[in-house]
Amino acid sequence: MLAPCELTAKVVISQLAREAEPPIPPPRGDGHQAARTVPKEPRQPVGKPSATMPPGRILPPLLLALLALGPAAPCSPRPNATRFVCTEPTLSTFPTGLPPTTVAISVEFTALATLLPTALAGLPRLRELHLSSNRLAALPEAVLRPVPTLRVLDLTENLLADLPAGLFSGTTHLQHLVLRGNRLRALRPAWFRHLPRLQWLDVAANALAELPPEVFLPLRSLRSLDLSRNRLASLPPGALAGLRALQRLNLEGNGLGTLPPAAFAPAPALHFLFLQDNALQVLPDGIFVPLRHLRVLDLAHNRLRALELPPWPPGPVLDLDISGNPWACECPLLTLLQRVAPRLSATRDTLCAAPPRHQGQEVAAVSRAGDTSCEPKGDRQRPLDP
Repeated sequence: MLAPCELTAKVVISQLAREAEPPIPPPRGDGHQAARTVPKEPRQPVGKPSATMPPGRILPPLLLALLALGPAAPCSPRPNATRFVCTEPTLSTFPTGLPPTTVAISVEFTALATLLPTALAGLPRLRELHLSSNRLAALPEAVLRPVPTLRVLDLTENLLADLPAGLFSGTTHLQHLVLRGNRLRALRPAWFRHLPRLQWLDVAANALAELPPEVFLPLRSLRSLDLSRNRLASLPPGALAGLRALQRLNLEGNGLGTLPPAAFAPAPALHFLFLQDNALQVLPDGIFVPLRHLRVLDLAHNRLRALELPPWPPGPVLDLDISGNPWACECPLLTLLQRVAPRLSATRDTLCAAPPRHQGQEVAAVSRAGDTSCEPKGDRQRPLDP
């Protein structure tokens, strides 16, 4: 397959070669198209002038220049361009000669394995850097210092097991940071000390086994945090400290077996909370009470038998997925669902495991039918005394 630059050169060469052919005589004026009297000359392969080319057939200077250049280097930068995109699979070194007008760079799906500390020198206006799906295993600590205006950094699907402590010390304007699909085993608090404007942090699909307490404390502007598909077995108290602006938290697909009672208290602005595909057996009493703005709660595919929900706020109905859990369809669960009245998704997979009279039935159907053996007792209900 030809690289884009090489293909462009071949198109130009082909066009110029056609223009170099002798013109066809105009038709006679008798109303009928005259037969061509000039015989066609055999077409020579582009880029291989024949020694038998007739006298007078001189290739244009531009064509000669293109032929002399040979195959073009993949992904050559264009002067005065503002965006540079390269997805050449054979590219192994970061392109050089990018114009200072560049505001966005996308070098993705290549064989890029290293970056020099000076790779981004001379790019004072750079705002977006997309380096996903490469082979980067390490980054120089100084590589981002020439680009203090950077807003977006995407390092998805590389081989990064760690990052230098001071990598982000000069990027105080960074708003989106994506580290998904690498080999990170830990998060360093030093990474986030200089990112007060960060709004989106994605560290999903790494190898994180724990979170340092208060690691996100400097991220006072963060709105979305994705920690899904890691190896987190627990959250330390205060893990979310400082995230008062957080609206979306994804903890899907970890090994969470328990949660601290005040796990979400530091993030009262949460709208979306994803806890599916973990190993949760019990939810602490009142764990969702601080989340008065919650709109989506996903607890699917855990080991829960009893449910906790946030207070019933005015406004949109809570979207709730509790499928794939062994629910005990007894008074506490049934009455809570009647009171909060969430919008249950995946109802066919939301089944009662107990008591025997409800086993295998849909929780939503049992909740709608009610249970005459229950009597209200505050927020929860229990069977009537005999």
